[in-house]
Amino acid sequence: MIHKPKIVVIGGGTGLPVVLRGLRDKNADVTAVVTVADDGGSSGVLRDYINVVPPGDIRNVLAALSEKPQLELDVFQYRFRSTDQFFAGHAIGNLIISALSEMKGGIFPAVQELSDIMNIRGHIYPVANEPLTLNAEFTDGTTLSGESEITAAHKQIKRVWVTPSDDSDGHEIKPVPEVIQAIREADQIVLGPGSLFTSILPNLMIKEVGEAVCESKAEVVYICNIMTQKGETDHFTDADHAAVLNRHLGKNFIDTVLVNIQPIPKNYLDFQQWNEISQPVGHDFQALREMNCRVISSNFLRLKDNGAFHDRDRVVAELMNRLHQVHD
Repeated sequence: MIHKPKIVVIGGGTGLPVVLRGLRDKNADVTAVVTVADDGGSSGVLRDYINVVPPGDIRNVLAALSEKPQLELDVFQYRFRSTDQFFAGHAIGNLIISALSEMKGGIFPAVQELSDIMNIRGHIYPVANEPLTLNAEFTDGTTLSGESEITAAHKQIKRVWVTPSDDSDGHEIKPVPEVIQAIREADQIVLGPGSLFTSILPNLMIKEVGEAVCESKAEVVYICNIMTQKGETDHFTDADHAAVLNRHLGKNFIDTVLVNIQPIPKNYLDFQQWNEISQPVGHDFQALREMNCRVISSNFLRLKDNGAFHDRDRVVAELMNRLHQVHD
């Protein structure tokens, strides 16, 4: 029997499903580890009302790895119009995930049940079975709690950490055991693409998860963002992104960084439509190499709807290429 390489992708937000969709059709055993510290939009409203883990990121990952017909996925992803007052802004998938979480007694069993229902190719593991709150300390010494509050503050972040949303007993956050097992067995660990402070780091800030990634013998690949994010990574280079990850985990644990070097055409970007982005990420390959990072710079750019995104096929081809080089 041919060994299927085990790839663990860690993150959240809109970048994660893009890569997962590409990996789904490769000969690989894919596990998505998804943040549970999102508190924006429909997810935040549901979280406030019924105290479930915010389902938005998980919904998008389910849709990315599902082999269901497109119409069924469209229904699952459908978001009610704001004029529908009762359901305003809610995605049907979020409601289904929230309902199953109540029925099954937690987000983890709910997602495993849904994975069966939706013909998921791979594994989807919420990083913890409880809602978490993201906290940040800014360079001016102030602190804030809540992902949307942190991003909206538009201040330079010094560090982030996570706490249980129900922190009444001050308990330590325990990751889902399957997450740690997947990391230990991985042939490749992929971080991103996604928001540095609000999608990737919330997973790694759970002590056991961060330690498992640092101890792993697998190649750790960071897919660097194409654009900087307002209120998070303004003026960051690719090396700044890697340095923040390394600093939070206390060692240079990133082996390889994928960097886009294809320029974005002048006046192409619509900053009103894509109001989270600020400017293309700058390059500092020398600083990356000083952190013992292998730099893979290429055209990873996909232009779409006046926005700049990762080209799924090119990124996935590079990830598979790395696997073969490491294991041949």
